[in-house]
Amino acid sequence: MAVEAAGRAWGAPAMAAAAWRGALWGLLLAVLAAGSCQGNSVERKIYIPLNKTAPCVRLLNATHQIGCQSSISGDTGVIHVVEKEEDLNWVLADGPHPPYMVLLDGSLFNRRVMQQLKGASRVSGLAVAIAKPSPPQGFSPGLKCPSDGFGVYSKDYGPQFAHCNKTVWNPVGSGLSYEDFDFPIFLLEDANETQVIKQCYQDHNVPRDGSVPEYPLCAMQLFSHMHAVTSTVTCMRRSSLQSTFSINPEVVCDPLLDYNVWSTLQPINSSGKVDPEKEVVIVATRIDSHSFFWNIAPGAESAVSSFVTHLAAAEALHKASDVHLLQRNIMFTFFQGETFDYIGSSRMVYDMEKDKFPLRLDNIHSFVELNQVALRNDSVLWMHTDPVSRMNESVDIQVRNLLDILGRSSLGANVTLQEAGFSQPLPPSSFQRFLRARHIPGVVLTDHRTAFQNRYYQSMYDTPENIQMQYPEGLSPEETLEYVTDTAKSLAEVATVVARALYRLAGGANATSAIQADPKTVSRMLYGFLIKMNNSWFQSIIKPDLKGILGDVPQHYVAVSSPVNTTYLVQYVLANLTGTVVNFTKDECLNPEKSPNSETEMYDYAWVQGSLDPNSTSRVPYCVRSTVHLSKALSPAFELRQWGSTEYSTWTESRWKEIRARIFLVASRELEIITLVVGIAILVFSLLATYFINAKADVLFSIPRDPGAVAY
Repeated sequence: MAVEAAGRAWGAPAMAAAAWRGALWGLLLAVLAAGSCQGNSVERKIYIPLNKTAPCVRLLNATHQIGCQSSISGDTGVIHVVEKEEDLNWVLADGPHPPYMVLLDGSLFNRRVMQQLKGASRVSGLAVAIAKPSPPQGFSPGLKCPSDGFGVYSKDYGPQFAHCNKTVWNPVGSGLSYEDFDFPIFLLEDANETQVIKQCYQDHNVPRDGSVPEYPLCAMQLFSHMHAVTSTVTCMRRSSLQSTFSINPEVVCDPLLDYNVWSTLQPINSSGKVDPEKEVVIVATRIDSHSFFWNIAPGAESAVSSFVTHLAAAEALHKASDVHLLQRNIMFTFFQGETFDYIGSSRMVYDMEKDKFPLRLDNIHSFVELNQVALRNDSVLWMHTDPVSRMNESVDIQVRNLLDILGRSSLGANVTLQEAGFSQPLPPSSFQRFLRARHIPGVVLTDHRTAFQNRYYQSMYDTPENIQMQYPEGLSPEETLEYVTDTAKSLAEVATVVARALYRLAGGANATSAIQADPKTVSRMLYGFLIKMNNSWFQSIIKPDLKGILGDVPQHYVAVSSPVNTTYLVQYVLANLTGTVVNFTKDECLNPEKSPNSETEMYDYAWVQGSLDPNSTSRVPYCVRSTVHLSKALSPAFELRQWGSTEYSTWTESRWKEIRARIFLVASRELEIITLVVGIAILVFSLLATYFINAKADVLFSIPRDPGAVAY
């Protein structure tokens, strides 16, 4: 019994030490658990996230990289508001707290200012506030000679027109979108968030009475680290190697890609080949745009005005009673990715040459393209042709016939068509890619004779206001959707002229006065593609599983995931305007091959949501049969793995991990160092104290012996 008691006496310190350690671990785990639960709330108290921003991202082609990026952990700087050029002196020289995060007024976002900031070690990033109203002098971050080197003109074909030697199409182009910046640049889309940043700057960063502002200072942190570097050749090679040898490959860039939308007036076998003797008139336009910032591409004049006019012309033609009797077919084509060196049109030409498309180049009778048609002076629309191909007499005769038909189709309309001039080259256009393959008679219709009328080409300011879309105040969204603007009436006039001309080109002999584009349809399309995609009309004409594509603010960037919203909507608008409602059940519409006489090789079937039932909240769906199809808009360079191609577009978009922006108050460097040192000292002291307490636990936590206990 005595020995047992002694054992219990000596074991007591160890048990007490173990209990003490257990308590410490329990306390530590409790603290960590509490920290994980409260971490987010602590972060919310420190940081104010900026939720309505758009980054500048990195794009690459065969030879170089463009765009912007942050460091891998984000870039941080003290905020300085620059509202006039003199304010740059504080950022570049005078300010005592570099690096700076510049909040730049949109009116100063130009090449001159950006060249001063580029490469400055005192600048860690840039946030741009949208200028309102749009800069009156114009703003285009695109090139002065868009898609130079990828059109038809070169040292071997019309060298006098190559590199815009004859006409500089985009004279206000600064080329900013094609520069490479080594710091992050974000667009602030929300005026309220911009005001929050300015208020933080006023409260903490503005010098008082000539003295230097004191800490804490208002700072901003931008995250936009890009994975791809150097060029498409480099990033695609790295991605290819990863895919070959890695179980979990890390892709660093993706090709810009999507789908072209095309339809024919008379149905053709989409999986077969059109007979060589069948002639087709192609009418084309682009449906994509671009700006300096990722997925900010309103493209009102550069894309939307043209493809909306195109859609309206397609509707007007399909309503004609004798279209099935026309000797030539008409193909309505909407090219995607044209902003980036003609991705869509070059792919269609490639597919035609390789017999991967129902049409061959030999089937093309003539080509009509709509390219920026909303900003006309005195209602004049200019007809551009290619002077080089017209040196061939037979081509020139066909072009003259084309011009004559277009001119006569405008008689009696509020649109005047004039020839730009025999010595004038073609403007940047999809037609140029077809001319590279074959001498095709064609014309490009524009609102400019020489340089673009559009002062906001490829910019965030190419908005509805740029094409004078105006609505009365106080209209509801539904009333705005149905309101016929002057812009809609004007574009409907153009669509009417184009539709009548196409009818004549296809061999139509009857009077064309009944062929008339609908201004109300044009109004709906302009509202949906420029102001609000999520509207009642778009909701009624798409499939139920595509409801998620209807965002609020329309953007028309080609992107790397496909199809993008614009492609889907052009597809379903075209089907709605030119298709036929058929009496199919949902199952028959979704599986038309099971129904007799469905002719699935000739037609496409879509089960769409339909309008809301007036007496309930449910919709009345129906089946639409049309000749609308999609074809790949991926540059042939990626099919051929020729990533360094100079023949085809090679644009890729870098991948990234996160894109975000936030502001917070930052302490002085001295206080941060003191806090760090004190924290390390406390940590070291805690570790030493824990070690010594643990080492002397048998002494510190021993229990006095029972005086009556006897040990042997």
